[in-house]
Amino acid sequence: MKVAFLGLGVMGYPMAGHLTKKGHDVTVYNRTAARTEKWAAEFRGTIAPTPRAAAQGREIVFACVGNDNDVRAVALSEDGAFAGMANGAIFVDHTTDSALLARELHTQAKAKGLGFVDAPVSGGQAGAENGALTVMCGGDTQDFALVEPAIQSYARACRLIGSAGAGQLTKMVNQICIAGIVEGLAEAIHFGRKAGLDMETVIDVISKGAAQSWQMENRYKTMLQDKFDFGFAVDWMRKDLGICLDEARRNGAHLPLAALVDQFYSEVQKMGGARWDTSSLIARLEHK
Repeated sequence: MKVAFLGLGVMGYPMAGHLTKKGHDVTVYNRTAARTEKWAAEFRGTIAPTPRAAAQGREIVFACVGNDNDVRAVALSEDGAFAGMANGAIFVDHTTDSALLARELHTQAKAKGLGFVDAPVSGGQAGAENGALTVMCGGDTQDFALVEPAIQSYARACRLIGSAGAGQLTKMVNQICIAGIVEGLAEAIHFGRKAGLDMETVIDVISKGAAQSWQMENRYKTMLQDKFDFGFAVDWMRKDLGICLDEARRNGAHLPLAALVDQFYSEVQKMGGARWDTSSLIARLEHK
């Protein structure tokens, strides 16, 4: 298919690369020109100077940028993708942003004769690089059916959850779960160390039982080593938890644990850990 990809960060760069590897004709846009040039040299795609130019003649336009404002800029500005997309083309937003924005973009897309799917992802940088992301989608059934084959280029799981905004709401559920699990793991390791236990042995044992989790399997060793220079950054997790808490205020949900962990992450930021991996929650316990 003829597709565009807007945003070549740690996630978008490999995702766009997987599209070319699967035979799709890919045009890319990124705010930093050097990044697009590097990508084009590696994957032999086409570079566009603006989102609007990237979207012209494309059947699907993917975006993976930073936040709501970034998505609005690449989609709705004068040089945004919507201005360049042809009737029937579909915009797929892989950014983690608000359900309100997803519904807004869906409405504006339909008014212009376009399709829209909100499709946030989980799996982190490693998942993007390995083509093993989980993609949670919201939108119309017919739009999803058209974009799913292309999304499968970098997904191990891709599912339509519901109408516009449902993908973003599902990602919020995902982040709420992760926040609690990482804090629990951090406290458990901290407690075990204070008790004088060999935590390598302890984790090896309990990971075979009900305490097992992806975070335990993939992060406990680096947590023990105080290594946090990879993965999903604290700044981004706080952005995501802020979205969760805003949505909870609207729908009446109570998120005491998510709110508490968000504050713990603010302490990590004050320690200089804004770009540390989210498993750095243990640092605030070990280095007080």
